[in-house]
Amino acid sequence: MVKLKCHELHELNKILQNVSVKELIGKQNLIVGNIIFDSRKVDDNCIFVAVSGTQVDGHDFIEKAIQGKAIVIVCEVLPERLHKGVTYIKVSDSNEALGVMSSNFYGNPSGQLKLIGITGTNGKTTTVTLLHDLFSKMGYKVGLLSTVENKIGDKIIPSTHTTPDAVVMNELISDMVDAGCDYAFMEVSSHAIHQRRIAGLTFAGGVFTNISHDHLDYHKTFKEYLNAKKKFFDDLPEDAFALINLDDRNGMVMVQNTRAKIQKYSLRKKADFKVKIVDNSLSGLHLEINDNEFFGRLIGEFNAYNLLSAYAVGVLLEKDSLYTLTILSQLKSAEGRFDYIKNEKTGTVGIVDYAHTPDALEKVLSTIEKLKTGNEQIITVVGCGGDRDKAKRPVMAKMACAYSNHVIITSDNPRTENPDEIIEDMMKGVPIYSQQKVLTIPNRLQAIKTASRIANNGDLILVAGKGHEKYQDIKGVKYEFDDKQVLGECLKG
Repeated sequence: MVKLKCHELHELNKILQNVSVKELIGKQNLIVGNIIFDSRKVDDNCIFVAVSGTQVDGHDFIEKAIQGKAIVIVCEVLPERLHKGVTYIKVSDSNEALGVMSSNFYGNPSGQLKLIGITGTNGKTTTVTLLHDLFSKMGYKVGLLSTVENKIGDKIIPSTHTTPDAVVMNELISDMVDAGCDYAFMEVSSHAIHQRRIAGLTFAGGVFTNISHDHLDYHKTFKEYLNAKKKFFDDLPEDAFALINLDDRNGMVMVQNTRAKIQKYSLRKKADFKVKIVDNSLSGLHLEINDNEFFGRLIGEFNAYNLLSAYAVGVLLEKDSLYTLTILSQLKSAEGRFDYIKNEKTGTVGIVDYAHTPDALEKVLSTIEKLKTGNEQIITVVGCGGDRDKAKRPVMAKMACAYSNHVIITSDNPRTENPDEIIEDMMKGVPIYSQQKVLTIPNRLQAIKTASRIANNGDLILVAGKGHEKYQDIKGVKYEFDDKQVLGECLKG
């Protein structure tokens, strides 16, 4: 298929292929130059898609888009005033239409390489990073769409969302095809599934890592969150694979209605892909993967799952199993995922992790607990983000107390909320018997400094919640802040 770029002209009829159109008013045989869903970016001869976002409704900006010379309006509700010379297309779901149209706009690029989507509460970033690095070391040109960064081969493009909007995503995948990428690995967030940002994409496979309490500020209930993840597998084509973590109690729920070929991986049950942990230490993991001995550089049970799923994808994409394991053994984790620094003089270990859900925090802390060789203390610095799921705040604090000798509750990204109020919410989860070991220090820098000061030789400090992020979001302003850099300097000093 001939692929068009955004500066070229496009036939409206071709862009509307596979879009469920309920009503069309005006000319259909038009030539258009772009697809826009932000009225502030409207330009001449473009299509404006009125989507309903979490903050604003694009239908309120249709008139502004027409004043900006949009010649096609795609919407769920037709405006009362119809302009002569403007084509109006009524659809049942503007987000769905935007996804399909964006794919058509760029010539359906996801069908021109093998696109694998990874979804789940935790493990997405590490798994896509492992897969990108695995296939790159195999000699393929590979694309990556992740929370940390986007990559086209060796070219790095900063990431602003776990899953980009439909237009940006298709443009990135189109650029990957142009660059000669054979594979692309992509984090698929529940928001992106629910908002139909991935509509129109062709996936060769999907991976489910796990699901636990998160994003209930958006999805409202766990069932809604679960169904959003499940929708991804419901939509996979027959010739794709659906790889699920069988040890997660909702693993099989994900594939109840999938047409894809179901494959399973597990640490604890009989499965297509099986792993056994022989040893777990700061030097790495010693595993048995499908009866093959494996030594890797990643740490912790959760990374045994991540390595196993990456191995399984390699095999399902018809790569030699032993060659796949050999390369995986050389790889590191994604930035900000169990990143650790050791002060060789004192033996104190500092760990930075993106854990920002109760489940992720428990997995990281239980891993740290298993790394102890004697009476080392675990000191945890943790906060919760503002303008996000409030229900998990007391649970996060309770989890930190369950595994730690000292807990410092601090600010994460407060955004527009008062940090003191977020900390107050977290403190509601601190058991009475744990209150003596908890400090509240809103200033994150001071919290990390305090953790370093109270640490004795050999202790383990976890700074959780922000991982790879290089900023702190306070009242709409992003200030430079790097947990790993700050912790490293504190351990030195």
